[in-house]
Amino acid sequence: MIQLTATPAKALFDDLVHIRATGLTPFQIVLLQAALKDENGNLFHSYAYYRADENGEVELEHASALGGDYVGVHPTGLFWSLKPETKFTELLKRDVINSPFQIQLKLYDSDFTMIPGATAPPRVSLILERRYVAPGVTRVQVREGHVRGALFVPPGEGHFPGVINLFGNFGKLVESRASLLASHGFVALALAYCDCEDLPSQLKKVDLEYFEEATNFLLRHPKVLGPGIGVLSISKGAEIGLSMAIHLKQVIATVLINRPNFVALIPQVYHGQISQPLPSSPQFVSISNLGFVELQQLFSGN
Repeated sequence: MIQLTATPAKALFDDLVHIRATGLTPFQIVLLQAALKDENGNLFHSYAYYRADENGEVELEHASALGGDYVGVHPTGLFWSLKPETKFTELLKRDVINSPFQIQLKLYDSDFTMIPGATAPPRVSLILERRYVAPGVTRVQVREGHVRGALFVPPGEGHFPGVINLFGNFGKLVESRASLLASHGFVALALAYCDCEDLPSQLKKVDLEYFEEATNFLLRHPKVLGPGIGVLSISKGAEIGLSMAIHLKQVIATVLINRPNFVALIPQVYHGQISQPLPSSPQFVSISNLGFVELQQLFSGN
């Protein structure tokens, strides 16, 4: 009898899950699919082909995907390769506390040349729960001075390292990474910097004093291990994170993802000192055949 298992069946979103199929014919080729719906009902899915070993087993920790959304040995490939059914839809968890993602895993017979249609019944399937917060982690809405965000604190007495998490150009409050950081032992502040409560709806300048205020707020928390904090940031947030590391002595570690190494598009201000953005050439921006905005040439004239 064919069996499909995922261990643990309930896990954090960034935990390693061991996926295994047994009871197959030796060297049989099968197709594994993963699918989930986000809180707005948008469907995300992925698939990969695998060949069973001489014992009729496929173990994703060791087996090499033959094709599909990825190739090679990727134990969590079915998760990181999830793609939207509707183009440009972002997989973003909003309610990190109350509603874990439910991921359906399915195993199909396959001759390696045909993807099963929507009506093809799987040989076996299961539901895997992926959470964004560990038991005992607490969430506190932050409205302290000018600072707006959400603070996640791990269970226990502490002290714990403190981290500010910044997302990209939209600047809204995004909590999914901060909640996972707290689940792994950090006091994590998901920091909004526009389009949240009474913050400006659009970012017209970066005021580093706001981020300095947020840094000092986090350092004052009784469970935070001083004397400094880290910043984990992406895109526009990473540009800000780099400036925080330069100007704020309280920031002692940074992780910067997909960021420019200069001030881009809007000025930065810190205690009256203005850093103007690098001049840009919007006439060089193009749209790809897939509908993506390509910005590689935006600053090419400088």
